[in-house]
Amino acid sequence: MTPESSETTKAARARALVTGRAFGVLATNSKRSPGYPFASVMPYMADAEGRPVFLLSRLAVHTKNVIEDPRASLLVFEEGAEEDPLNSARLNLMGEVRRLPESEDADTRAAYVARHPDAAEWLEFGDFGLYRMEVADVYYIGGFGAMGWVSKGDYATAPA
Repeated sequence: MTPESSETTKAARARALVTGRAFGVLATNSKRSPGYPFASVMPYMADAEGRPVFLLSRLAVHTKNVIEDPRASLLVFEEGAEEDPLNSARLNLMGEVRRLPESEDADTRAAYVARHPDAAEWLEFGDFGLYRMEVADVYYIGGFGAMGWVSKGDYATAPA
């Protein structure tokens, strides 16, 4: 396999993992304890470019953290990983999490509710809003010994 096809395969597998799952672990930079990560189990949906979209409450610690410092990472792992975590696919998406622009809100709301039907009621509360991670980098692990960085360009254009 050529290096290019290997990179393409990693990117496609990373996109498939992110698109196929509905939650991960969001790590933000702690506002309360600067320099320390703060991790939260977080539902998400992936948009057309594989960017995670989150429904966040302004009252939540992780939201306060990304408002203060938008840099974050999202750990996504394959279903059943708890049975053999070192030989399971997983990845870290790194990027900045920011409130979705109002111009994109309606279409994204519909897509988010399609992925997470129970979220419809939360969207009615004024303190909840949609936030998106702009992916800056991706580290993919396909199992023991199968790992590497995936460029954000390869990730964004890989088949979903």
